[in-house]
Amino acid sequence: MKYDPGKIESKWQENWAADDVYRMTASDGNEKYYCLEMFPYPSGKLHMGHVRNYSIGDVIARYRRMHGFNVMHPMGFDSFGMPAENAAIERNTHPAIWTRQNIEVMRSQLQDMGFAYDWEREIASHRPGYYRWNQWLFLRLLERDLAYRKDALLNWCPSCETVLANEQVEENLCWRCGAVVEDRRMSQWFFRVTAYTDELLDGLDELDGWPERVRTMQRNWIGKSSGTRVTFDVEDSGEELVIFTTRIDTIFGASFMVLAPEHPLAERWRENGPGPDSEQVPEEFASAIDKLEKMPRRQNLGEASDKAGVFTGYYAINPFNRERLPIWITNFVLMDYGTGAIMGVPAHDERDFEFAQKYGLPIRPVIGPGEGDSPAWVDQPDQMEEASSLYGVLLPICGDYAGMTSEAAQQKMLEDANAGDFGETAVEYKIKDWGVSRQRYWGTPIPVIYCPDCGTVSVPDEDLPVTLPEEAEFTGAGGSPLGRVESFVNVDCPTCGGPAKRETDTMDTFVCSSWYYLRYLSPHDSRQPYDRGDADYWGPVDIYIGGITHAVLHLLYFRFFCKAMADLDLLSIREPVTRLLTQGMVLMGGTAMSKSKGNVVDPGEMVSRYGVDATRIFVLFAAPPERDFEWDEGGIEGCSRFLNRTFSLIEGSHEALERISGAGEGTHLVEPFLELRRKAHETTRRVTQEVDQRLHFNTAIAALMELLNECYAATAAVPVAEAGMAAWVYRDVFERMVVMLAPFAPHLSQELWEMLGHEGYVVDQAWPTYDIAVLARESVSMAVQVDGKVRGSIEVPAGLEDKDALVAEALKNSNVARHVKGRLIARSFVVPGKIVSLNTG
Repeated sequence: MKYDPGKIESKWQENWAADDVYRMTASDGNEKYYCLEMFPYPSGKLHMGHVRNYSIGDVIARYRRMHGFNVMHPMGFDSFGMPAENAAIERNTHPAIWTRQNIEVMRSQLQDMGFAYDWEREIASHRPGYYRWNQWLFLRLLERDLAYRKDALLNWCPSCETVLANEQVEENLCWRCGAVVEDRRMSQWFFRVTAYTDELLDGLDELDGWPERVRTMQRNWIGKSSGTRVTFDVEDSGEELVIFTTRIDTIFGASFMVLAPEHPLAERWRENGPGPDSEQVPEEFASAIDKLEKMPRRQNLGEASDKAGVFTGYYAINPFNRERLPIWITNFVLMDYGTGAIMGVPAHDERDFEFAQKYGLPIRPVIGPGEGDSPAWVDQPDQMEEASSLYGVLLPICGDYAGMTSEAAQQKMLEDANAGDFGETAVEYKIKDWGVSRQRYWGTPIPVIYCPDCGTVSVPDEDLPVTLPEEAEFTGAGGSPLGRVESFVNVDCPTCGGPAKRETDTMDTFVCSSWYYLRYLSPHDSRQPYDRGDADYWGPVDIYIGGITHAVLHLLYFRFFCKAMADLDLLSIREPVTRLLTQGMVLMGGTAMSKSKGNVVDPGEMVSRYGVDATRIFVLFAAPPERDFEWDEGGIEGCSRFLNRTFSLIEGSHEALERISGAGEGTHLVEPFLELRRKAHETTRRVTQEVDQRLHFNTAIAALMELLNECYAATAAVPVAEAGMAAWVYRDVFERMVVMLAPFAPHLSQELWEMLGHEGYVVDQAWPTYDIAVLARESVSMAVQVDGKVRGSIEVPAGLEDKDALVAEALKNSNVARHVKGRLIARSFVVPGKIVSLNTG
């Protein structure tokens, strides 16, 4: 019989579906295991990145089930978002129709891959039964002042016509469409993420199961900075200007002050006109500030590429040396970081350096290296080509602090500022509250009504969900389509019954993915978002699998929601995920597969040519899961050959094993059975360790390939039909191999399990164990190196560790003896059981 993957895979997928094999039914007394992959946006077609992600999760889910765990392994669709609305515009269809069709296609593709999902738990965030609970949670956050509305300067994408979160802006471009982002002041809804800043930061230290790279990215995004808050007097005005700095040791190098356009002083001067030293008339001055305010500066804490500013005509007085410093308003300072004002120290800050060069402001170095030759700019500031951020020794310009190290000066300056009542210790954070308003249609409507008499009114719980009107028009212009649907906008106030208007913004789609792991537990519950008892049992997620691109987007919000829901007494846990696995990308030609680059491999084509199991095996075998790998069709062909050989081995042997048990007496076995049995137990140990501890599926599969080769060598020496009393070893080894292969190639393994005479499903079999006694060897082979090159091997008693004895044995090898003949052995190095290394002098 020939291996026909298509026929085998269809057969078993039909059987699994008919018998509800992957329906999650928890057994009392079993430990739980929640395995979750990040749910996909339903674009309509699986790509190889999906296949890799979901194959990783599928292996883990099957492996844990075979260890007796109650395994939760669900799948759904993150189905709200701008692509559906854009598609509606381009294709003249409704987002709901386009989304529903794509979900049907992707669900079918996922089922065709044989993934062990409980499809009865499927969720899709665009369905009212799901987003109703987004609205319910919004209202609970609003009740606790964790949701609020305010005017704010926000990132506006003129192409998508929506507000973007800071995390959705990449180098001042929209992360989805690539348009240049503008600043716009608007009234928006926010979630108070900053209420959990310290817990979000400190909690990272406890997330031992998360990659350090992700934890570092979150730490950097939270951006805790310890420094000093310093007060400058504004000359002849009675005003004060407070700045935050982490480098008070550079304050003698300040040559100007900078305000954000939204700073209260900037707004006051915009209204009242510039100071006496300004050369601009009030109208020009106000227009210049307006222009600065519209320039994009949200990303990278105001790292505007083109520094621009306007002199206010006012001066601040440096409290340390009483120097007059001109006050500027610029496009590279943010109001919502620090105090919205900074001191400009161009010699020691690159942004300030660029600004000072552009506007001809003084550049004064105040910190030198302190050791060795000083650079020319220490004495000749005009020689500076870039700012110096070094910590060193303060220069003579710093008066009483000259000669101090940066660290000592910072401490002394803080003490003096405290004593003079113009400074204090302060801590600032980069992280800001999460702006969740979006001016789009295809998202969760925000459940708020605006009444001219009652103000902002929550939609009553009994009126949820606020559903999206089907009659909205999609033009791609003019703000939210919801605002143009009068039947949606105009409502009665729930409090007074008078005429009122609905909020027309929808929620950021990251709200949908911030708690979805809980909805899987009760996907059909119409009374509550999830059953609390189920949440207490299944939480937290034991392993979460997805791309590192979500490190400071979804994953940060994921953690925030968990903490907020715990404080709302909706959860017992405060971290949603125990272990995080960030899988690498599938590359072609050195870059990630992308339709726009034309380097996409269609999983469906690979499945039709090689089968599901070979496709899965390849994406698991090509590299450890956290690493990128280059697509190589030769690799998938090799995986297909491996499965073919496995099939041929069992198919050619199973009849001879029909009446043979898989257990027997191992004390009198001879070769090749002794070695084969030892190899099988060794492979069991390796595969178990690689899957259970390291999640290195590539080396686990490699171990199975080695075992298969050993099986072929053994059957070539002693065919199965001629094995006699030792035939039980073949059955034991073959069954072990099939069971261990099952998480990786479930269809073929199930076929071979049946072929070996078993009923039931292989996924329900207990994972094999290994016996240390079987692994023990009477002798071991050790490599022998001479001057770094392997020149032979020796067979020695297992457990022999005497260095002199091992070296002596190595020198008995004729090839080794030939390479050291006539030379003195200067050094020798031994790793017992592994290698003897000889170095000649």
